[in-house]
Amino acid sequence: MTPEDSGEVPAVSLVICTRDRLASLKRSVEAALAIETTREWELVVVDNGSSDGTSDYLRDLQASTGKQLLTVYQPHPGLGKARNAGWKAARAPIIAFTDDDCYVAADYIDAVISAFEPDPSIAAIGGRILLYDPSDLNICITESTEPLVIQPYRFIPAGLVQGSNMAFRRGALAAIGGFDERFGAGTNFPAEDIDAFAALAWKGMSAAYDPRPVVYHHHGRKTASDLDRLSRAYDAGRGAYYAKYLLKRRSAVPYLKAWAQASRSELAGRGTAPHARRELASAVRYLVSRLATSPQAKPPSRAARRTPPA
Repeated sequence: MTPEDSGEVPAVSLVICTRDRLASLKRSVEAALAIETTREWELVVVDNGSSDGTSDYLRDLQASTGKQLLTVYQPHPGLGKARNAGWKAARAPIIAFTDDDCYVAADYIDAVISAFEPDPSIAAIGGRILLYDPSDLNICITESTEPLVIQPYRFIPAGLVQGSNMAFRRGALAAIGGFDERFGAGTNFPAEDIDAFAALAWKGMSAAYDPRPVVYHHHGRKTASDLDRLSRAYDAGRGAYYAKYLLKRRSAVPYLKAWAQASRSELAGRGTAPHARRELASAVRYLVSRLATSPQAKPPSRAARRTPPA
């Protein structure tokens, strides 16, 4: 990375959002600052309301590092909110995201640029996610080495791409209004990553899975109870994600078919379908939350009730 006072617009902004995970964040930032590239890039760290000394660490890092580092404070919990704060503050035309328990590979910036350069029609990419600690459960990773184009106007299964390794063209993010702030870790519906790719798809934009950008996920989950908690969170995210696209006229049929097929397959294989039940319960919670926040659900103000019809 060139010195901070170079004045050049970076080719890539790498955004890391964090909340109360200082020890993990330090390792993630250390890996990011070890990136090897001749291209201009910047690191954007979003503090999502931490109370564990993260702000002090970032202030000291800002003062001591010769790298281009931008710190952003977003006090309201929710990964969708934090990601939005990060990309809006960033300067680059390509915005990459990883998590505070992940370590990017040394060639990460060059790999992200290579994923976008050949095809201007690709609005976003998801990359490969490998397990860092072999004693962790073999979850929250994407090991495929086969590229995949994600076509528009189609159902996108949750987990096809993951938020710990994804990147977007700035214009594409702007076109969908950024991430849905009802979604993401810190909310009831952790699905802001796949929702963003679906939003692009139903605006007619193509995306891709590209195995060249690599991150190593140090998630630390080792027990059956860890897996159960994660599974319940993912079920909640999927249910809300499906419900959102069932409400849209163009996407309703493919999402209904895909959800029904997944539920039938689970029922046939296990007989109890716990994931389907939890997804359905979360879909209902999402619909209730949408109704509660819709303008039509709010009673008119006293002044409005007094205003006579024209």
